[in-house]
Amino acid sequence: MNIIQFLYASLRKPVTIVVAVIAIVFFAVVSIRTMPVDIFPKLGTPTIYVAQTYGGLSAEQIEGFVTSYYEYHFLYVTGIKSVESKTIQGVTLLKLNFYEGTDMGQATGEVVSMVNRARAFMPPGTVSPFVTRFDGGSVAVGQLVFSSPTRSLGEVSDLALFKVRPMFSTLPGVSAPPPFGGNQRSVLIKADPNKLRSYGVSPEELVTAIAKGNTILPAGNLRVGDQMLIAPQNTVVDNIQDLGNIPVKTGSGPAVYVHDLAQVDNGADITAGYALINGKRSVYIPVTKRADASTWDVVQKVKAALPDMQAAIPPDIKVSYEFDQSGYVINSLKSLITEGILGALLTGLMVLLFLRDWRGSLIVVLTIPLALLSAVICLKLFGQSINIMTLGGLALAIGILVDEATVTIENIHHHQEKGELKGRAILEACKEIALPKLLILLCILAVFFPAFFMSGIPKAMFLPLSLAVGFAMIASFLLSQSFVPVVANWLFKDQPAETAKEGKRMARFKERHGRLINRLSPGRNILIPVYLILSFSLVALLFLTVGKELFPKVDAGQFQVRLRLPEGTRIERTEAKTKQLLHLVDSLSGGNKIAISSAYVGLVGSSYPVSVIHLWTSGPEEALLKVKFISGSGIKLDDFREKVRQEVSEQMPGAHVSFEPADLVGQVMSQGTGTPIQVQVLGKSLAQDRQFGKKIIERLKTLPYLRDVAYSAPQGYPAMKIEFDRVKLGQLGLTVEDAGKSLAAATSSSRFTQPNYWVDKAAGTAYQVQVQIPELVMNDPAQVDNILLSSNNGKQVYMRDVATWKMGNTEGEFDRLNQKRFITITANLQGKALGPAINDIDKIINETGKLPEGMKIQQPGQAEVFLQTFQELQNGILLAIVVIFLLLAVNFQSFRLSLVIISVIPGILAGSLLLLWICGKTLNIQSYMGCIMAVGVAVANAILFVTQAEKYRSEKLQEPYLQGIKDRIRPILMTSLAMIAGMVPMALGLGEGGGKHRP
Repeated sequence: MNIIQFLYASLRKPVTIVVAVIAIVFFAVVSIRTMPVDIFPKLGTPTIYVAQTYGGLSAEQIEGFVTSYYEYHFLYVTGIKSVESKTIQGVTLLKLNFYEGTDMGQATGEVVSMVNRARAFMPPGTVSPFVTRFDGGSVAVGQLVFSSPTRSLGEVSDLALFKVRPMFSTLPGVSAPPPFGGNQRSVLIKADPNKLRSYGVSPEELVTAIAKGNTILPAGNLRVGDQMLIAPQNTVVDNIQDLGNIPVKTGSGPAVYVHDLAQVDNGADITAGYALINGKRSVYIPVTKRADASTWDVVQKVKAALPDMQAAIPPDIKVSYEFDQSGYVINSLKSLITEGILGALLTGLMVLLFLRDWRGSLIVVLTIPLALLSAVICLKLFGQSINIMTLGGLALAIGILVDEATVTIENIHHHQEKGELKGRAILEACKEIALPKLLILLCILAVFFPAFFMSGIPKAMFLPLSLAVGFAMIASFLLSQSFVPVVANWLFKDQPAETAKEGKRMARFKERHGRLINRLSPGRNILIPVYLILSFSLVALLFLTVGKELFPKVDAGQFQVRLRLPEGTRIERTEAKTKQLLHLVDSLSGGNKIAISSAYVGLVGSSYPVSVIHLWTSGPEEALLKVKFISGSGIKLDDFREKVRQEVSEQMPGAHVSFEPADLVGQVMSQGTGTPIQVQVLGKSLAQDRQFGKKIIERLKTLPYLRDVAYSAPQGYPAMKIEFDRVKLGQLGLTVEDAGKSLAAATSSSRFTQPNYWVDKAAGTAYQVQVQIPELVMNDPAQVDNILLSSNNGKQVYMRDVATWKMGNTEGEFDRLNQKRFITITANLQGKALGPAINDIDKIINETGKLPEGMKIQQPGQAEVFLQTFQELQNGILLAIVVIFLLLAVNFQSFRLSLVIISVIPGILAGSLLLLWICGKTLNIQSYMGCIMAVGVAVANAILFVTQAEKYRSEKLQEPYLQGIKDRIRPILMTSLAMIAGMVPMALGLGEGGGKHRP
């Protein structure tokens, strides 16, 4: 069935059209209720994270014994693009990036296989790592906060882990990491170093005795009569205090027991970090959604489960949901929907002003929601979600949706004004413009067609938007050939009302416009080249002048800042400085304007490797602070950040702050990078890297718009280096292992050298038993000298007898890319778009001088995504122009006419860029789509004019182009102004998150 037959069928069977409209409304409502709601579409980032802990190993040991083996083996995985790693004491985090199109299911299987092979080469006791797929949309959408005035952090953390997390992690779409802020519950054997020396017991001997006296052995069976009996043993103590009765020394002389040397407590592992909620120590679990889950659904399900979670823990622990990001998502979407509705109303008003017929205007306005609802159904069928890209595409389409219906209504009026009867006028008007409308539809679809050829993040962002616009336009065309003529036949009178006829003002405008065209026509051989040269020049000049960035900046009323103190600062000192920073933020904001604050100080415990994927810190000297202001605080974040930087430099000497993305849009677009500017220096050695890194930092600090310029990792960590004398150890009957295990138990704990367990039978949960000397006791190098290693025949051997120590520095963190070490320099932007900043930094890198052989300096992270996105956008618009040109050539069978139509494109692009420059806006994903849509509208109007002019030329009319523009100037003006009116609410961007759509 061709489009003319479709028209006839619609007019013959109007009830079928009404039923179709009812079906559209019904199924659209069903689709909206079942579609996921999120801020962005699924990005599908091909990334896998591998997190490996080995408690106590230094960064150098982890890098050599663990990280290097993983990197070597992962480079065998199919589709691998790069292997990045970060290694600090006790943990390494590897990020595996794959090429677009890689089968990630197969890749994950290969990664797990390579993990198992690599572990065969690693030190004994290396546990399996945590392997997980990661997507750019897998971000935290809130926090479950636990607080108690009576219980310790260890108790709260344990209850959150074993009581609440199982309920929380089974919710659909939720990814549940372990709690932050509390240490893993453990049975502590707190050894007294003085008593150890007094009884002649080394820490290693105490550890060995406990391992032998509290050991896991299988239960046997006895066959007695008709019964099979289980014969369990109490080889593992039932009561932790029974650990004190384990003998350490027996034989001649009185026996020495654990209770003679140590105190047994039900406590927690050694503190690695603290979580602060509103400045007070607390425990929280990040609510992280899975990439394919709806932010809104996840948050609503978590909130609905809160009463059950509260009931699962003691009443003196309160659980609450904080930092709710769903409000931002839903408010942004509501603002977009409101802008769309206002745009539709303004569009209808504009059509009414031109047609001066409420019936025709009503028909046009009715087609807008029907086209949009049809698009929603198609988006649901194609597995898309409701997000700012799909809704943005629908809102963007509102202005051009009226084109099909408006042109149809206007042409019906035109035929009625020529004296045709209503039925004949409707039929002839729809037949006359059916082909031009189809051509316009194809050209507009061609503008968005290149989205299918994009890759990575650009495709993930543009394809949903392009589908939304495409489905809406196709629906609008079909409605203009079915719904519009049917309703027009019902509502229109046999003769148009006098008010609906073309007014005198329009007639005068057409006359003046015709005279202007006549006056300019003789000079067209000069005017056309001047227009083209001026347009192309403006496009080139403004493209280089207008700032460029990935996404418009939005003030979401919250910020995140990373605080760095001198390397090696204790977490207690870092905690105090974090509270000072929070107090400073509160005072700068004017007081009582902070809705909630959350901070994490120090490192994540080695028991939870997955946690480092969600939150990375390089050492105890770092803290991450997140602050959310109350609604309507009136605080402008850009200015506020500058104030914080200034006050920190004055009031907190030695501290460095670096701001990071806090809102959902910023976190998703940053793709896991903390700052927009990153410069990697990859040389043959770290010394060489730092030599050139220092030069680059000095040059970067000269750029007035850069802030927080610093290395991303500690460059020298304070260390007390202990050197064992193996000859002396051998002479005294000891080994490095003997001495090292005693040192580990004294300065850390035995959990890393001798795993030992106790079962809480009431809860059915096992906990580790660890020997350690209290941290407050081991507070001086002299304490290390006095660690007892052995006592034979009354002769005691101390650490000082077999080892020496010296203060110095060691590497606190190793960053590697494909097995090659590198350093990273990071910086933030203030008042400058990302695109020009990247160009300036490239110039600095090029001016650094000739690089040594094998060295490479590059800008990864957001710069890489930015360059890929804009390259594909530029290629996309060029491809769209070529496709439009070919479509036009096929339709008109003339390359000349095709060139005439696409000649409007340079002027449209020049005008769009000029308005962006005048308004101080940047060229970004949103404004780029606006430019593309403007190109589509301009081409549509040109087609409308050329088609009519060609018709008159074939009829041998004199000056057919003058007659053609006279007939089509009203619909062209009407559709252009209607689109402008439809975009006004979006351009104002008054609602929450509206700034994302303004460009």
